[in-house]
Amino acid sequence: MSMSIQTPIQPTTPCVVRPQQTEGPYFVDERLNRSDLRLDPSDGSVTRGVPLRLVFRVARIAGSSCTPLRGALVDVWQCDALGVYSDIRDIHGWFDTRGKKFLRGYQATDASGIAQFMTIYPGWYLGRTVHIHFKVRVDSESGRGDEFTSQLYFEDSVTDQVHAQPPYATKGRRTLRNGGDFIFQGGGNQLILRLTQEGQGYVGTFDLGLERLHVW
Repeated sequence: MSMSIQTPIQPTTPCVVRPQQTEGPYFVDERLNRSDLRLDPSDGSVTRGVPLRLVFRVARIAGSSCTPLRGALVDVWQCDALGVYSDIRDIHGWFDTRGKKFLRGYQATDASGIAQFMTIYPGWYLGRTVHIHFKVRVDSESGRGDEFTSQLYFEDSVTDQVHAQPPYATKGRRTLRNGGDFIFQGGGNQLILRLTQEGQGYVGTFDLGLERLHVW
């Protein structure tokens, strides 16, 4: 399995305002600066699943101007093909993966506002539709900065195709689709990641224009 990021996305200036959504119970501030989230640095293992190249294009909106946002930290965390998160003791007792680091990490946006990751298409777990969490932080080094937290979703038809393949299929059919997820109902249609085929997997680009962020 290749660990390299492929051809760069051409930079643009995205001015798309998206809704914020809940952080959820599985965020861990690992501070893992890396682009390939499939590798677990705790033991060298590689997470199995359909490859997904995830590209964020982040811009700052100020009045009528929209410019690429350089130096923002984009955190991504998600479950694996069987619905398991790393470095968490699940409150429902479904798993205990403390010490593992798979499918977590961050990248800083470049001069074009772009941050890229290699990951896998996520699996599912009880009570949620298929999703990926992300957080954008600005000026975090000063101890006081801006933060935007939300989630990415997928077309149900694409998820059906992916989850029919191994290793996803061993978990069985998912119990919830987008329309039945109460978190998705809060703006999820604006957070769907549009995918195109890339090799044996997919690539998705997500444009995000930030007007005013939550101060933390």
